[in-house]
Amino acid sequence: MNALSSALGRGSYTTLPPSLTEKLATWLRWPATAAAILATLYLVFAIYTTGQAAWAAGVLVLFTAGFYVYLSRAGMAWRYLFPGVAGMLVFIAFPLAYTAQIGFTNYSSAHLLSESRVRDYLLEQHDAVEAQVLGYGLHASGAGYRLALHAEGEAAPRWVSPPLALRAGRELRVDLAAANAGNSPADASLPLVELVKHREALARLVLVLPDKTELHYLGLREFGPVRPQWTANADNSLTRTADGAVFKPNRDTGFFERTPNAPEGGKALGSGPSRVETGGGETLQPGFKAFIGTANYARMLFDAEFRGPFLSIFAWTVLFSALTVLFATAIGMLFAVMLNWEGMRFRTTYRTLLFLPYAVPGFISILVFKGLFNQNFGEINAILDALIGVKPAWFADPLLAKTMLVIVNVWLGYPYIMILCSGLLKAIPQDLYEASALAGAGPATNFFKITAPLIIKPLAPLLVSAFAFNFNNFVLIALLTDGRPDFLSTKLPAGQTDILVSYTYRIAFRDSGSDFGLAAAISTLIFFLVAALSLVNLRLSARAQK
Repeated sequence: MNALSSALGRGSYTTLPPSLTEKLATWLRWPATAAAILATLYLVFAIYTTGQAAWAAGVLVLFTAGFYVYLSRAGMAWRYLFPGVAGMLVFIAFPLAYTAQIGFTNYSSAHLLSESRVRDYLLEQHDAVEAQVLGYGLHASGAGYRLALHAEGEAAPRWVSPPLALRAGRELRVDLAAANAGNSPADASLPLVELVKHREALARLVLVLPDKTELHYLGLREFGPVRPQWTANADNSLTRTADGAVFKPNRDTGFFERTPNAPEGGKALGSGPSRVETGGGETLQPGFKAFIGTANYARMLFDAEFRGPFLSIFAWTVLFSALTVLFATAIGMLFAVMLNWEGMRFRTTYRTLLFLPYAVPGFISILVFKGLFNQNFGEINAILDALIGVKPAWFADPLLAKTMLVIVNVWLGYPYIMILCSGLLKAIPQDLYEASALAGAGPATNFFKITAPLIIKPLAPLLVSAFAFNFNNFVLIALLTDGRPDFLSTKLPAGQTDILVSYTYRIAFRDSGSDFGLAAAISTLIFFLVAALSLVNLRLSARAQK
């Protein structure tokens, strides 16, 4: 004991030896780090080999920053912030930037591929040389198979192949020999079911005749030479081998096009899905994605056929959100004030019943209301028919459909406001109501002079949030009306009960040609509108705290 005391007094300390876990962690740190770096480099290389150089660079920068932060002493201060910053960049900033970028392109169902991929696709198109097509038979030969080729209408083979092991894989070139009595297969050709079984392997064969003519797989019964439909030129244009017509990429429309004054008036030879007549020229399908600048935004503002429905939908979106917040706030605040009266009997029961619309999942309530508002079998029309003899067409009349949406949305939203107001009412000093009672004021005066002014200020930011939520309330529109009834004679299908988010969904994924570029432009506009509402919310929150 004395020795220990003297040792401590001299400042001498002993340390415990490292545990086995600590030793393993020390030994495995750098091998694990090296393995992680190699895996990252392999991932970047795999992305790059697919032609996505920008994506590969982004992944490389992200992981490089992560390794720097967690492996160097200089990045120690960022170790707790890096996951949040990286998550914000990957899941918020990147989708926003990518969506905004699509809004400046013609990306759609007709323009899905890049220009280079469309060119490669067209260059891969071939036509069979019908005069030289040969039928074939597949014959068993020991452990392998042999091909015997013959002209149409002939039974005796003209050309035979050496024994082959048919395996699906890379392309295989096979030299053919002239058929004679010594090398012709003696057994009958295999039935069609065997050809189907080996179809993938047969499709990878390239049969080479003695004159170096190459025969390609054309079907379950034929091989023959093929001729490319297109040849590439140095200026990125394509020449059609059938007539020499030249098609140049038009980056304004996103198609390979032939000029109207081309030979033969731009008329297509032959038939096929890749030839479309447009105006005086000819356009090839598919189209390619191209940068078109602000054309989508200009379309929203200056295209009269598009601007009319768009402005109507925008105005209805604002009105729908505002009316929902207004009526839900009025009803929720009224119920909160009534339930705050301590002399009311069964107050807890009433509060529970009024809270039920908020407790039931929203999509279930919406589908229930869809049945209640049914024109022919719904209970609401049954009651109205019994009382006043009318059966409104809730889903066919635009005004009634909008009224129905507001009613259902208010039903779903007022419990939230009621709960908020109930909590805010508890914070109001009772002395104010006692002084008001001594002055002879009634309930209405108390509400407008005391209750409303004291709860509306802290409630304002939450109302702005509710407005922003209803601005993007896609589920209600999709389940109840699906945007119907539609506008008539519009360039793009649009519903009179659509709000901006549901209209954008229809443009991108439904019945308007999957115009992703236009939908992305509208989505970007919605983002800035909601961002503006968020700024207003922050300002109101800051004022409420003063």
